[in-house]
Amino acid sequence: MQSENQITSPIRWGIIGCGSVTELKSGPAYQKVDGFHLASVMRRNNELAKDYALRHKVEAYSSDPRDIINNDNIDAVYIATPPDSHKHYALLVAEAGKPCCIEKPLAPSYADSLAIYNAFNDKNIPLFVAYYRRSLPRFNKVKALLEAGAIGHVRTINSFLNKPANALDLSGELNWRTDKDVAIGGYFDDLASHGLDLFAYLLGDFDIVKGLGTNQQGLYSSLDAVSACWQHKSGVTGVGSWNFGGCSRKDVVVITGSEGEISFSVFDEMPIVLQTLTERQEFVIENPENIQLYHVQNMRDQLIHDTAHPSSGETALHTSWVMEQILGQH
Repeated sequence: MQSENQITSPIRWGIIGCGSVTELKSGPAYQKVDGFHLASVMRRNNELAKDYALRHKVEAYSSDPRDIINNDNIDAVYIATPPDSHKHYALLVAEAGKPCCIEKPLAPSYADSLAIYNAFNDKNIPLFVAYYRRSLPRFNKVKALLEAGAIGHVRTINSFLNKPANALDLSGELNWRTDKDVAIGGYFDDLASHGLDLFAYLLGDFDIVKGLGTNQQGLYSSLDAVSACWQHKSGVTGVGSWNFGGCSRKDVVVITGSEGEISFSVFDEMPIVLQTLTERQEFVIENPENIQLYHVQNMRDQLIHDTAHPSSGETALHTSWVMEQILGQH
C-alpha cells in the first residue's frame, strides 16, 4: 500500500457509478482541479459508461468495478453509487490500499458506516465523504460569523425543509431514494444528511439526539416525514423537521444567539442574513458551477500537501450515528 505522504501528482482517479450526480456536481471537478486526473469511469451499463466517457473526454470506461479498483493506473477511487452498495465497493477499495471518496451518506446504517471507517482507518488510508457543504464558501462564512461572536453565545438552531411530492413520487416508479431497502428515511437520508453534517461542522458534534419518522402519503416504502430534537456537546440545542409531502418548498435554518441570529438555506442559495440587536446584514455568496469543486480541491490539498480535509470518514461516521439516533427502530 502506498502511504499518504508518498502520493504524488497527478493523482489518477476512477469513478464507480457515473450517474447523474457526476454529470455536473462532481465529475468535472476531478478534471478541473490541478493535480487530479479523471482516468476512468465505470457503470454497470457499458453503453452508458461509454457515453459518459465520450461526452466528458475520459479515456477509459468499463462496466466492471474491478477495472477501476484493481487497475494499477488508477491511484484513487470515487464511489458515486446508491448508498446500499457503498460498503461493498468501499471494502474492496480499502483492500486495494487506495484513497477513496464516497458519496453521502456513508452507508445506510451506522454499523455499515463503522465497517467502512474501520477498513480505511486500520490501514491509514485517506477516506473522504462527499459532504461538500463543509468546503463551500457560503457555509464557511456562516462558520466565520459564529466564531467571531457575531450573534453572541449560540443558544439554538432550528432547521425546516419542506418539499411537495414530485412527479417520480406520484408515478410509483422505482426510485432508490424512496426505497426503504436502500434508504429507510427516504429523502431524509439523501437530503437531511447534508444539513445534519453541516450543523455538526458549524456547532460541534451532537451529544443527545431523539427523533421520529412516519410515512404520511403512502406513495413509497420509505419515510416521508421526519422530526428531531438534539443537543450539541457545546450545549447548543436544536430542532429539525423534514417533510416531503407539503404544499410548497421551504428551506430555512435559523441559528439564534444571545445577541442576534443567522438565517440561511441548506439547498437554496438565499442570502445569509445576520440580524443583531442593532443591524441587519445580507451576504450573497454563490456556489461554483460544479458544487463539489472546493471539496475536491481540499482532497487534493490533503493528499498532496498534507492539509486536513473537513469531511473525513470520521466526521461522516458521526453523521451516520446522528441519523440512526433520529430514525431509531424504523
